[in-house]
Parts: sequence; C-alpha cells; structure tokens
Amino acid sequence: MPVAAGRDELHLLDSGGFMWRDAVELFRNFMGTGMIVIWFLLAVIYLFINEKRKYVRILFVYMPVTLLLLYFNPLFAKLLFEILGDEIYYRLLWLLPITPVIAYSGISVCWKVKEGKGRRAAGALALGMAAVIVFSGSFVYSNPFFYRADNKYHMPDSVVHICDAIIVPGREVMAAFPPEFVQFVRQYSPLVCMPYGRETIVERWGFESEIYELITAEEIDLEALNRAVLEERCHYVILQSSRRVKGNFADYKWELFCEMDGYSVYRTEYPLITEW
Repeated sequence: MPVAAGRDELHLLDSGGFMWRDAVELFRNFMGTGMIVIWFLLAVIYLFINEKRKYVRILFVYMPVTLLLLYFNPLFAKLLFEILGDEIYYRLLWLLPITPVIAYSGISVCWKVKEGKGRRAAGALALGMAAVIVFSGSFVYSNPFFYRADNKYHMPDSVVHICDAIIVPGREVMAAFPPEFVQFVRQYSPLVCMPYGRETIVERWGFESEIYELITAEEIDLEALNRAVLEERCHYVILQSSRRVKGNFADYKWELFCEMDGYSVYRTEYPLITEW
C-alpha cells in the first residue's frame, strides 16, 4: 500500500525534479540546432560497433558515455547543483570530446568507403560532412557579444584609445566605465582597474554596484555619482558624451580630461600619483 510522502520528502522530490529539468534544459541549449550533437552520438555508436582498439574505445566511447550518464543522473545533478549551481554544471558538457570523435569517426568512414567504392565516393562523403558542419551552426556575428575586430587586440578601438590615455606607467588607476567597456578593459591592461566587473552585467548573478547603477541611469545624478566614486577611490569616470547629467562638473572639481570616440573622460578630485 503506497504511503503519502511528507512535506520534506515532497520538497526533495520537487527539488530533484527541478534539477533534472534544469540539466535537460542546459543540454538542449548546449545542442544548438542539434545536428552536431546528433552526429556525435551516432559517431559514438559507430565506434562502439566498429572500433576494436581498446585505447580508442576508452577515449571516444566509454568516457563520453560515462560522462553523459553522470550528467543525466538526478542524484549527481542535485549534488553538483547544490555545490556549484547551474553556472558551472553545464560546463561538464565541455568535457565531451565532440570534435575529436566526429573527426575520427568521419575519417574512419571515409577510409572504408574509399577502399570499397573509390576516391570519388569518399570525397563526396567528406564534402557532405563538411556541409553538415557548416549548416549546423549560426553566423557568429549575429551574437551581440561578437563583432569584427577593430585592431590586433580584438576589442573596440575606443577601449584601446581611452585606456592608453589614462594609463600611468608602473601604477594602477581606478576608472568607472560604462557597461559596454566592462568586458574588455581588464583584457587590455592590468594597470586600469574598475570598481565593478562582469558580474554587474549578468543579471542572474545579482551583483549590485552603486556606481554602475548611477552611470546607467537615464539621467546621471552627479552629486550621488561623485560621492560614490570617491568612496571607491576612482581617478576617472568615462561617460558617453550624449548622456544627460544633473549637476555641474565644476562644482565637484571634475575636469574634462579628454574626449574621444563619442566618450568624455573626466578626472575626479581623488588624488592620482603619477611619479615614483
């Protein structure tokens, strides 16, 4: 006779179901169009049937199958979700040797076709595989976080120009940048620091920064921003030149350091040591 589950047990069941659904949803997002992952799974099956060398089977069959079984195991998912959260759990899928398995199995199939039906058939098969790879993806520049490189640093020219302007050789400077700069500044120079980082532009991380909120407001309250940047010891504040500002920069001893690429760079009254 079935026994009704208590509240704690129901909570665990719901939580487990939630973890399972999250794992499946993460896998769906990881698949993209699904063509490459389906090809990968078919390749694993092909190698399981045809590959005889033990070390190849361990790397390209047993290891990915074990990883997938662990990934979709509700108990394993629940444990890792509680420890790491979904931000880390999906990275388990990066361990799948998708590219090596597809490459190895594709060459193996083409080699067998070549031996049986000749070079033309093998060449046609290889072209077909290449077409699947091309059409299974999406145009990389359709993603707002990717763009054609402006320079050898692969980041916006405005980042390079402004950082070069405010850098003090051998010393660190603190600067508050608008959100479009956040992901690039520290990649370009370790000498330019920020009072916030990428955590501010990822909403689900829930990180709050008063300066960031003030800079991204529809109208910038200069009095509040001045107080916040002095508390964070900021030497510079970079604003879009077209931004609306409430207040007078001179009242807070801000100086217009330079203007470039549509941005105004202001020097705050926080002391900056420029000499040893």
